[in-house]
Amino acid sequence: MAFESLTERLQQAMSKLKRKGKISQSDVKEMMREIRMALLDADVSYKVVKDFTKTVSERAVGSEVLESLSPSQQIVKIVDEELTKVLGEETVPLNKSPKIPTIIMMVGLQGAGKTTFAGKLANDLKQNQKARPLLIAGDVYRPAAIDQLKTVGEMIDVPVFELGTEVSPVEIVRQGLELAHEKKNDYVIIDTAGRLHIDEALMTELKEIKELAQPDEILLTVDAMSGQDAVNVAESFNEQLDITGVVLTKLDGDTRGGAALSIRAVTGKPIKFVGTGEKMNAIEVFHPDRMSSRILGMGDLLTLIDKASKEFDEKKALEVTEKMRANTFDFNDFIEQLDQMMNMGPLEDLIKMIPGMSQIPGMNNIEIDHKEIARKRAMILSMTEEERQNPDLLNPSRRRRIARGSGNSEIEVNRMIKQFKQSRKMMSDMTKGNMPKEFESMFGQGVKGKIGKAVMSREMKKMNKKLQKNKKKRKKKK
Repeated sequence: MAFESLTERLQQAMSKLKRKGKISQSDVKEMMREIRMALLDADVSYKVVKDFTKTVSERAVGSEVLESLSPSQQIVKIVDEELTKVLGEETVPLNKSPKIPTIIMMVGLQGAGKTTFAGKLANDLKQNQKARPLLIAGDVYRPAAIDQLKTVGEMIDVPVFELGTEVSPVEIVRQGLELAHEKKNDYVIIDTAGRLHIDEALMTELKEIKELAQPDEILLTVDAMSGQDAVNVAESFNEQLDITGVVLTKLDGDTRGGAALSIRAVTGKPIKFVGTGEKMNAIEVFHPDRMSSRILGMGDLLTLIDKASKEFDEKKALEVTEKMRANTFDFNDFIEQLDQMMNMGPLEDLIKMIPGMSQIPGMNNIEIDHKEIARKRAMILSMTEEERQNPDLLNPSRRRRIARGSGNSEIEVNRMIKQFKQSRKMMSDMTKGNMPKEFESMFGQGVKGKIGKAVMSREMKKMNKKLQKNKKKRKKKK
C-alpha cells in the first residue's frame, strides 16, 4: 500500500515512547520532530504538517496525558484522532439527486485513471445498490479513450453512450442525458477529457458541460503517485469548477501517499473513494478513521469485513461456518473460499488489515508466494471428488498418486494435508467461540489489539447465533 514507508516511520517514532514508563515534554518534542520529518518525506504539504504537529504537541504535553497511567497510549490515541481530522473526520457518501438520474461528472488530468475509475464506480453502483448506470464517453481528444470506456462497459455489462470523436463533448453529454431520461437510468457517469496539464481550453469545456448537466457530483480523479502535484491539481480544479469530492487512484502503488493527507486540508473537499488495484472491484469508500488506523499500523478490520461481505454469499457463508464448526470443512470448500479471498484483493494487504499484524517484525515486507497457492490448488484438483469430500481417505498410496498428478513431491503433498487439517481444527475452535492461542497473541499486540480481538469475538458470536436460528428454522420445516 501507498503508506507502508510512512507507517513504518511513524511506528518507529511512537515505539520509543512505549518503552518508557514516564514521558517528559522533551520526549514528546523528539517524537514530534521524527513525525514531522516522516510526513514531509511522504510529500505531505508543509502547512498541513505544521498545523498537525502543533496540535498534537499541544494536546500531548497536557498534564492529564503525561501523568496518566499509560501516557504512550494516550499520545498514540491523540495522533490517531488528529490524523483522522486531517483526512476529513467523517465518511462522506455520494450526493444523490431526489429525481433520477443522479449525474456524476468525472474530471482530472490525463493519466490519472479517470476512465477506469468511471467504470469501477458504475460497477460498484450496479453490484451494491442494484442501480442501472449509464456511462457517457465525453473524451473525444485522447486516442482510444472511447474504445477504452466501451471495453470497460462490456466488462461490467453497463451501457456506454458515445457519438465518436467528431461531435462536441457538450452535445454528446446533452444527447446522453436525453437517453438516460428516456431509459430511466438512475445514475449517469460522464467521463470528460483530461490534459497533461491544466489549460484554459480544458476548463472552458468542463464549465460548459457543468452548466448543461448540472451534476450532483463533480469528482476529481487524482493520481496518488503524483505526490505534492496532486494537491496543486486539486486546488486548481476546485477553484474553477467547485468540485464536490476527490477520488484517489493508484493507492496500491509504490508511492509516499502524502497527497491523501493534504488534499482534504488544502481544498476543504472530501475524499470519497480510493482505487486500490486494476480490477473493476478494486474500489473502496474512503473512511478517514479507518485510513488513519492503517497509516498508524493499527489494522482495518471493518474494511476487511466489508470486503468479505461483498464477495461472500451470506447463505453460503453460514453453510461453510457450520461445516467449520462441525469440523467437516473439506477441500472443495477450501478451494471455493480461496477463490473468493483472491477476489478480495492481494492477500498481503488483507493480512495487514488485521489489528496487530503490522506490529509483527517483517510484516511490512511480507509477500505471498502465489506460485505456492497454485501448487496447492494443483494438488487438490489432482484428488478424486471422494477424496476432496473426505480428506481422511488420503492414505500413502493416494498421496503418491496426487504428488505425481500435480507435479509435486510426496513431502509437499503431506505438508499441505497436514496444514489443511491444522487450519480446519483452528477454524472449528474459532467458530465455537474459542480464540486459538496463536490468534490471542496476534490480536493482543498493538494499541488497538484488544479492540480487534473484541470485534473478532463479537462477529463469531453473531455468526453462531445465526447458525442456531437457522437450525431451529430447518427443524420447524421438517
